[in-house]
Amino acid sequence: MTIEDIARREAIAEYRLLGEAPEPDLQSLVELAAALCGVPTAVINIIDDRKQHQVAAIGLDPSVCAREDSMCAVVFRSPGHVVVPDARDDERFRRNPFVTGEIAAVRFYASSALITPAGVPIGTLCVFDDEVGELTPEASRALALLARQVVDVLELRRITRELERSNEQLAHFAGQVSHDLRTPLTALVGFLELAASSPEMAAAPAAGRALERAESAADRMSALVEDLLDFARVGGSVRRGEVDLDAVVADALDDLDAAVAASDAVIDVGPLPRITGDATLLRALLQNLLSNALKFGGRGGAAPRIEVRAHPMASGWRIAVDDDGPGVPEADRDRVFELLERAGRGDVDGLGIGLSTCRRIVQAHGGRMGIDDAALGGASVWVLLPGDD
Repeated sequence: MTIEDIARREAIAEYRLLGEAPEPDLQSLVELAAALCGVPTAVINIIDDRKQHQVAAIGLDPSVCAREDSMCAVVFRSPGHVVVPDARDDERFRRNPFVTGEIAAVRFYASSALITPAGVPIGTLCVFDDEVGELTPEASRALALLARQVVDVLELRRITRELERSNEQLAHFAGQVSHDLRTPLTALVGFLELAASSPEMAAAPAAGRALERAESAADRMSALVEDLLDFARVGGSVRRGEVDLDAVVADALDDLDAAVAASDAVIDVGPLPRITGDATLLRALLQNLLSNALKFGGRGGAAPRIEVRAHPMASGWRIAVDDDGPGVPEADRDRVFELLERAGRGDVDGLGIGLSTCRRIVQAHGGRMGIDDAALGGASVWVLLPGDD
């Protein structure tokens, strides 16, 4: 087996076509090919190192034949068209069993190769007739376009399976993280409750208030872990209710109090609206954006400046978190939303799942998310959230 054959087998295996029921979208394409080319028969052939597999067909029942008997196996490696008015007059085909009558009596034959995005030929979309014929230039272009559409359908199927697998892995990852966090959180809450109920706290009101804040933060973290796990499990559904974004940002900043104090950050939060959404997920969203602004804000050791603003839009609200850091280059603004990508510097701790999760939360609310330049000089990370109907 050649290297080319190995690459072809791997590409075909990724598409999971062989031995499966005909794909309806592929069946529609062969029917369209036959109609546009004015012939009774059209077939999608997948050709590996040994056989030709007819995975969709009109005018005959899909079957499998040896590669050496295949007409398409002679030409499928070449991109572009093959048009043969009478196969009996073509040296490549005149002794082929599909022409001689041993299997069929093909006269007119035309095909366009199926080439994957990686440049691997895996088969053809072919049309044929038992009468001599020809293709018009328009029909020839249509056949080439439909061959590309066949590959697009195969790619979409493959990518969809990969996304489903990735979502399963993400849900498993979220479940593991949730389990790993739940145990120390339970212990932390227990110790905080013990400390808060101890007689010594009555004589130390400041320490008691600090413990109350710590208990509240631990409770919010526990709720956040549970909701994010549910969010991953069900593929991004939200629990909708009225959400006061002023209160959400206040809770988020309370949890980030130590980071705010350590950086001497100046945070200006404008009036924020009440919207319909999932309060816990929106807090995770805004806390992540504020945490990033704290990490990346400030230049030359200066204290970060952060602004949070809401602007009414025709269809909802635009919420923006602006900082005065180095910003995000325009070429990187899509990439930083990918899983495990970081929004800028490599010296900042974290796995880089924040912005990816944020975008999923926004999309689950029916919104959009992006990055612009901020008036403060850094990044303006914005989300568009729909308003009530």
